[in-house]
Amino acid sequence: MDAAGFHKSASIFVAGHRGLVGSAVVRRLKSLGYNNLILRSHSELDLTSQSAVDAFFAAEKPQFVILAAAKVGGIHANNTYPADFITINLQIQTNVISSAFKFGTLKLIFLGSSCIYPKFAPQPIPESALLTGPLEPTNEWYAIAKISGIKMCQAFRIQHSFDAISAMPTNLYGTNDNFHPENSHVLPALIRRFHEAKVSNAEKVVVWGSGKPLREFLHVDDLADAVLYLLENYSGLEHVNVGSGKEVTIKELAELVKEVVGYAGEIVWDSSKPDGTPRKLMDSSRLEKLGWKPKISLKDGLTDTYQWYLENVVSSKY
Repeated sequence: MDAAGFHKSASIFVAGHRGLVGSAVVRRLKSLGYNNLILRSHSELDLTSQSAVDAFFAAEKPQFVILAAAKVGGIHANNTYPADFITINLQIQTNVISSAFKFGTLKLIFLGSSCIYPKFAPQPIPESALLTGPLEPTNEWYAIAKISGIKMCQAFRIQHSFDAISAMPTNLYGTNDNFHPENSHVLPALIRRFHEAKVSNAEKVVVWGSGKPLREFLHVDDLADAVLYLLENYSGLEHVNVGSGKEVTIKELAELVKEVVGYAGEIVWDSSKPDGTPRKLMDSSRLEKLGWKPKISLKDGLTDTYQWYLENVVSSKY
């Protein structure tokens, strides 16, 4: 794609603009002066309906598509609703990618997840690890759908020369994250627990496991920046990992969250509880060679996320 085509008045459809990723992409586009964004809520456009998606693309003919819409959930949700996770995600991807091609979209970027990689992938995980071993069984339904999305982008490039690319982010956090007590991910869950312990003057916070596993986190605003960078600078067949390249132990993470929240009590580690995967780090050297690096440190990102939590989650309770 001629990067010049991605100009400030280009029509850009952000699918999933209310989610963690999509909302960050919209914020980034608006901050850069892009003024022709096409946004539809689920009630306005059902992405699982091919006829509805076709009609939308026929009418709007977006020049660029950022496909951040997906059905997502934790281990419990994936185990309980496997048919929903594979079906809805396959429908969304198939409909949007095929309609984008059919109605003349210049370029599409599909966003996946690090769960596409085998359970025992080498660490750090390179893009070449895809399909080299069995997946983590707890979210294979979602992972299979996302792998299919990568392959669909590749197939349309090979057969039709459609400029469709894929990016696979690491663990994300930030504005609009899910702080639900039962089904949030580790980082928002820690923020919520330390905040509630601070408010109730609890003497200790018990955290599962030993605290030794290593994890990687990327602020969603950095991901949004990477998405736009790839749209302008990458048109390859292979998917691209998007990570921070920085590892932190769960223990270090908990202590950092404690500091940011301002909790004065004690952290107790319940080592009778499982640790999960010992290490999960993406190899993002391909993206680095393209000239992109994240800018937001974990501490700054956590401070920003805690502030958003206070203003949007805590304040909405009262």
